[in-house]
Amino acid sequence: MLQLDAAVSKISKYATLESGDTLEMIERPHGGVSFVLVDGQRSGRSAKTISNIVARKALTLLSEGVRDGAAARAAHDYLFTHRQGKVSATLNIASVDLVSRTLVLSRNSHCPIYVLTTEGLKTLDHPTTPVGLYRNTKPVVTEMPLEAPTAIVIFTDGLQHAGKRQHCLLDIPALLAAVDLAKLTAAREIADLLFDEAYRLDQQRPGDDISVLIITILQKSLSRAGRHLQVSFPL
Repeated sequence: MLQLDAAVSKISKYATLESGDTLEMIERPHGGVSFVLVDGQRSGRSAKTISNIVARKALTLLSEGVRDGAAARAAHDYLFTHRQGKVSATLNIASVDLVSRTLVLSRNSHCPIYVLTTEGLKTLDHPTTPVGLYRNTKPVVTEMPLEAPTAIVIFTDGLQHAGKRQHCLLDIPALLAAVDLAKLTAAREIADLLFDEAYRLDQQRPGDDISVLIITILQKSLSRAGRHLQVSFPL
């Protein structure tokens, strides 16, 4: 049986109480689940306000059955109108669609999305622009069949720029290339691998908000078809 497993790791910029990144999950009305990851312009409370605006609009539309690409465009239109094109946000929507039996990845971000399969590492980095700035902004949408094993790696630029102050940037493709999909048991393994190395390179003082979303499709023998969700964060 195919099993979806997802893991998220987030931390705010050093000495900043609130992360400007927002990550939300919602069940799709016709089956499946969608994840929305938004990085608001700058950091702190103002960035959080922006990312919340974009995430809420996308989530509302996804919950009503609107297709991912259309939801991304509507979220852009809302932010563009609400803030007159003066602020921006990166937006990623990742969906497991049980109707089409596909993974749907919608991207409005300068950060690539990495897809790890038995065929190797694929980079989704077609040029696109953040939402909120330009009137006719559209997402880049990639659709692929649900197959195991597959790992999807989505992140905000805090991960990509980890180590920048020490002139030793995180080599994400090299870390992912070392992952043995055949032995992978949970998405958390990849999330911890990337997050821990980024935190180390930033010397435990992240230079920007960091968010990492890992989605895996694995083949597993399950005794029961229950759904489980675990959340952990400091209070």
